[in-house]
Amino acid sequence: MIALFKTLITYPNDQTSPSVVIQNCYDGDTCTTIQGEKIRLACINTPELRGKRADPIRAKAAKDYLNDLVADSRVIIRRIKKDRYGRTIAELSKGPINIQEQLVEKGFASIYERYAIHCEWSENKI
Repeated sequence: MIALFKTLITYPNDQTSPSVVIQNCYDGDTCTTIQGEKIRLACINTPELRGKRADPIRAKAAKDYLNDLVADSRVIIRRIKKDRYGRTIAELSKGPINIQEQLVEKGFASIYERYAIHCEWSENKI
């Protein structure tokens, strides 16, 4: 299983870094903590579940993959800012794995170029 992650940037599992427990993920790039904080994953975009540009099959696959990775888990969070909807824009990591980078590497997400400057790992992938 480690071979799956060898090309990804790894992050230290620092016990002093802020962490949260993810309750569940609404879609492939939005999660809620057990405290009710809404988190929009920084620097990526996943297919939409609803709306004019909906791609429900791919969107559900991204949502399911993300939930399998982080639901009911403690993750390290790097908060960046709040968006216009009041959600926290943040990078998440679990152990040495950056969650956003993992979603991109597995084909469930694409880099959101407009905001990629917030994530070091995405700079060389645009």
